[in-house]
Amino acid sequence: MSVPLIQQWRVGAYILKQRVKGNRRYPLVLMLEPLFRCNLACNGCGKIDYPDHILDKRMSVEECVKAVDECGAPMVSIPGGEPLLHKEMDRIVAALVAKKKFVYLCTNALLLEKNLHRFAPSKYLTLSIHLDGLEEHHDRAVDQKGTFEIAVSAIRKAKAAGFRVNVNCTFFSDMTAEAAAKFFDYATHELQVEAITVSPGYAYERAPDQQHFLNRQRTKTLFRDIFRKGKGKKWRFSQSSLFLDFLAGNQSYRCTPWGNPTRNVFGWQKPCYLVGEGFVGSFKELMETTDWDAYGTGNYEKCADCMVHCGYEATAVTDTLAHPLKALQVMLRGPRTEGPMAPEIDLTRARKAERVHEKHVVDAMRGAPITARDKRWFAGKNLPLPERANEAKVPSIAAE
Repeated sequence: MSVPLIQQWRVGAYILKQRVKGNRRYPLVLMLEPLFRCNLACNGCGKIDYPDHILDKRMSVEECVKAVDECGAPMVSIPGGEPLLHKEMDRIVAALVAKKKFVYLCTNALLLEKNLHRFAPSKYLTLSIHLDGLEEHHDRAVDQKGTFEIAVSAIRKAKAAGFRVNVNCTFFSDMTAEAAAKFFDYATHELQVEAITVSPGYAYERAPDQQHFLNRQRTKTLFRDIFRKGKGKKWRFSQSSLFLDFLAGNQSYRCTPWGNPTRNVFGWQKPCYLVGEGFVGSFKELMETTDWDAYGTGNYEKCADCMVHCGYEATAVTDTLAHPLKALQVMLRGPRTEGPMAPEIDLTRARKAERVHEKHVVDAMRGAPITARDKRWFAGKNLPLPERANEAKVPSIAAE
């Protein structure tokens, strides 16, 4: 089953409780980023564009547990960076599983086989393996040959050991419906993963490749073409039927960024996992001080083309509970692939994007040691070195 029954019941009960209490904004999935360091440099990723001092930071086990308790969401996604570079990741996962949180450990799987013994299979733990397509496509997307083969081997070993395994994939403009369909066939029927998590790539302003992000219209057209090819294929997705219907252009949704709040090495990130425009010290402060209406498609330029699950899945889940018959219809027949699309959000009144990333980095680097690579980072951004920064006497930690 793509999502275990116990998870469906527990999450459903949690949402109903929030509705009964009259809570308009509540978290569904905590995005927990204990580190930014990664052992890949994917072309479409804007998550690792930091100096070494920041890439070498780690959240402690205690900080991770506190964030989960503070937030209260029933599900926790642990992305990165690469989580398996964190020396205490096994302790973090074990602590969250002990709290009966549904944990999705997101990994590129390069280190999974040699670390598999550190984890125990559980109905509360899903290994979410990054695969962006079949071998040639995936290796090109992550800019490293051989990664697909390593990931597939790790998936087979993990499944043999009794772990729940999903694949998560991000699509860009070089993905075709034919290639996606073949990949979904492979993941579902040959790898036999529990489910697939799919999303169009977010247009990170700091990603190395700025040429292959999908706009909203191309996203909808691509997913209609994919789902048209998927009729009768029995692909299993971890996402709600209405989110998939949204990807196919059949739902007009606004994002709910508070549904997937983010806690990372800087603190609680405003406003969401994809857009970092400020950090606060507590979840309560995040919820109460973020100007939520200033963000989202139609409100802010950076959000214009976003259709990513961490912004819209919570919206779709809320709609599912409000309109269960509609959701059931889509689940039974699949997303509609013909006919007019739902009205698009007006983008003409969105406020202009602000460049705040560099300011956050400079603030975080004040007084920190600077490596030679860090100097190149600042020079590449045409930024002066932070005040009181000292020359580092040791090389950077590339991996743990």
